[in-house]
Amino acid sequence: MGVLIVVLQVLNYETVIHRLSSDVFSVAIALLFTGVGLWIGFLNFNKAKPGTTSNAEAGQSFGLSKREMEVLVLIADGHSNQEIADKLFVSLNTVKTHLSNIFSKLNVQRRTQAVQKARDHQII
Repeated sequence: MGVLIVVLQVLNYETVIHRLSSDVFSVAIALLFTGVGLWIGFLNFNKAKPGTTSNAEAGQSFGLSKREMEVLVLIADGHSNQEIADKLFVSLNTVKTHLSNIFSKLNVQRRTQAVQKARDHQII
């Protein structure tokens, strides 16, 4: 009877070890992926956020108003007209009017040309 108990205890021990080893393996994989996810998140968190700045003096040399400078910066950051309207709390038509004024003052036809000219003249 004693030998049977020892054999059953050994079998029980092996079962626990196998179950425990698979659980430890699963936890190790989970921790590994958690660590990698945190590392990638940390790298993305520390990236420079888009945010073009403006040079008010250079903008004034072209006759750009403060609001037109704000619109120009948002264009350079890649925002759509609707996004610009939402950010500045103005209507879509107001943004279009500002864009028209910017195009006229910078003597350009398109948004990309306006951004390029503003960068060339260090307005943004």
